[in-house]
Amino acid sequence: MEKEIAELKKEFKEKFSAARGEEDRRRLYAEFLGRGKGKLTGILRKISALDPAEKKIAGEAANRIKAEIENKFKTSEPAASDRKFSGAVDVTLPGTGAKIGHLHPVTLIQTELEEIFSSMGFKVLSGPELESDYYCFQALNIPAYHPARDMQDTFYIDHKNAKGEYDLVMRAHTSPMQVRAMQKYGAPLRCVVPGRVFRAEATDACHEHTFYQMEGLMVDENISIANMISVMKELLKGIFGQDMEARVRPGYFPFVEPAIELDIRCTICGGKGCPACKRSGWLEILPAGMVHPRVLEYGGIDPKKYSGFAFGLGLTRLAMMKYKIDDIRLLTGGDLRFFEQF
Repeated sequence: MEKEIAELKKEFKEKFSAARGEEDRRRLYAEFLGRGKGKLTGILRKISALDPAEKKIAGEAANRIKAEIENKFKTSEPAASDRKFSGAVDVTLPGTGAKIGHLHPVTLIQTELEEIFSSMGFKVLSGPELESDYYCFQALNIPAYHPARDMQDTFYIDHKNAKGEYDLVMRAHTSPMQVRAMQKYGAPLRCVVPGRVFRAEATDACHEHTFYQMEGLMVDENISIANMISVMKELLKGIFGQDMEARVRPGYFPFVEPAIELDIRCTICGGKGCPACKRSGWLEILPAGMVHPRVLEYGGIDPKKYSGFAFGLGLTRLAMMKYKIDDIRLLTGGDLRFFEQF
């Protein structure tokens, strides 16, 4: 054992003399004193198996060489000012800034609209995406037999009520919050409800199965369609920063009567016609109307005393018009080159 220790000492001296730099010394330390496979560590483990007389002699010799090796590393350690570690950071160099993410175009539009409506005294509410058939259709004057359901009662969940009817659906519009808000807050009431909606659409440049809307509702005494058009103009001016060329045409939605559809001149083609506006030069952006008396009743509000207007603003289409995005599918894609522009 003593001979083995002497040979280890000789080997260490030769290798230490040949070592160059801090990295070589760290590697040498691990080779001889490493806890797992260090050469001297291995010898120290063997000593416990020797008889008492040999153990004492070998133990003293091994501890001496261990102390010498450790002392050699301590006395040869470079001064702190001379150390050069790989990967060290020079704190005097200019920093590299953290990469900042980008808000989605629809999020930007939604934030702007929330600020505009808040300034007009509207609450900003949110509602469930998984909605009951009652709130999504029945309470909005759309019974089960109504043809207006054909394009909207699309994504039902595999869940049945006591009558054996499918009663949960991914909401096709944000309109269910009209009744929920009236039931909770009563009248007078002003609120907007931004959110994601779902429909089994045939996708193209201006249609997608998942998109965003903002529901708006105002209920009070003596509310008329003039109040509604005034609010519509204010929100368009706030978003686009100028008066927009718009047109109002009659529409049909079971939960409002009378109903209108507000279109704006397509900002992408300037009204000449393109895939984004279905070659018409106009883009439907805001179906609206006066709240149907039955819907007021479902909301627990007396239609003889109160009236109101409601609208469903297409946030996704509004983002397309503001930022001149010619394909709605870009907004739900994952191409960072597109989103980094905003």
